[in-house]
Amino acid sequence: MDERGQRPPVSLPGPAYRTELDRIAEQLQELARAQRSMQALLDAVLAVSRDLELPVVLHRLVTTAMDLVGARYGALGVLDESGEGLSEFIPVGLDDEEYEALAGIELPHGRGLLGHLIHQPAPLRVEDIASHPESAGFPEGHPPMRTLLGVAISVRSHIYGNLYLCDRKDGKPFDAHDEAVVVALAGAAGVAIENARLFQQTRADAERFQRMLLPRLPSLGPFEAAAEYRPSTERELHAGQVGGDWYDALLLSDGAAAAIIGDVVGHDLTAAAAMAQTRNMLRALLFDRRTPPSSVLTQLDRTLHAITENPVTTACLARIEPADDAWVLRWSTAGHPPPLVLAPGAEPAYLHAEPGVPLGVDTALARPDHVYPLPPGATVVLFTDGLVEHRRHSLETGLDALAALAAEHAGLPLDELCRVLAERHPSDGHDDLAVLAIRAPRRSPHSRA
Repeated sequence: MDERGQRPPVSLPGPAYRTELDRIAEQLQELARAQRSMQALLDAVLAVSRDLELPVVLHRLVTTAMDLVGARYGALGVLDESGEGLSEFIPVGLDDEEYEALAGIELPHGRGLLGHLIHQPAPLRVEDIASHPESAGFPEGHPPMRTLLGVAISVRSHIYGNLYLCDRKDGKPFDAHDEAVVVALAGAAGVAIENARLFQQTRADAERFQRMLLPRLPSLGPFEAAAEYRPSTERELHAGQVGGDWYDALLLSDGAAAAIIGDVVGHDLTAAAAMAQTRNMLRALLFDRRTPPSSVLTQLDRTLHAITENPVTTACLARIEPADDAWVLRWSTAGHPPPLVLAPGAEPAYLHAEPGVPLGVDTALARPDHVYPLPPGATVVLFTDGLVEHRRHSLETGLDALAALAAEHAGLPLDELCRVLAERHPSDGHDDLAVLAIRAPRRSPHSRA
């Protein structure tokens, strides 16, 4: 207050002060945007790195980049081996009508602005695609696109491909901030792509190793035999896994045909080695003439127990042998699903019988033998539980579905029958599966002689 007790007049901030406040407000807004972008970028990197299937990683990379900068369209072009063109082009953002309008149009090969990015992989921002001197235009039916942001993706210092983004949804051109965010995402994407490629190679190697351990079935004339193996569809959780499913079939010196299928507990190299060792040892034991299947399994169990520490293994061993004017199936199981018999003119039948204990549990416990008369031309199907087990269904449901599927295709050649059963299996695919089918001669043993 002055001498008269009055307040002095309040002076309002001048234009310079208001300008400074506006500048600070803009800086705060920019800082907030940067913080939001950083969090969005971190979330995006985690999202892209979460998957291990390469096609999924590539598609997610495009959609994530579009979300980060608000782009209406996006695409990823993967370079071919020469590095001069595109071997793959993944477009995202087109609606059904736009896809239909492009029906019959070849995907881009890497010309125009796409070619510019291939040969000059520095980030590229274009405000008007049509007026750019290197623009090659769009094919008929292509939706109009005006602005472009292109960024190269490197894997191990080599250009893997380019990420293309077109038209921000707010109508503005892509800015330096958009470029910085997408460049950062592309750097992380290179690691995710390399991880997916390594995973893909490891999984392929594991499956190839598994198949190398399984035998090529020999000729069993006059019997027929075929088999199929499929790895679990959930192997992506553990790329180096190998399965323990195995099978074998051979013609014995007494005129019988032997078929064996088994499943070693575990999905690692120990299980794979145990599978190979068990199968090879069983081949030697089977040549003991007319030994009942239960005795062969018992001897196998004792031998394995004496010389190695094999994991628990389930198995089903069957012999089809001549008996007067018919064929006879003799089998014994070690904790394994029952055989399925497909006889001409009859309903499919599971041979449910008293099971024995799995191998590796107790060598002192005996396993029973079972006998079933087979008409000429009957097919015996042996399989592992991966063919029928489903997490949401009972085992009986899976067995019934398998029997119906097998009955529908029982007249096919054995290799086709096994392929159909393996491809259309009623299980949920969480486990490896194997199926082995052996068919008795279509004539009786007497007519053969």
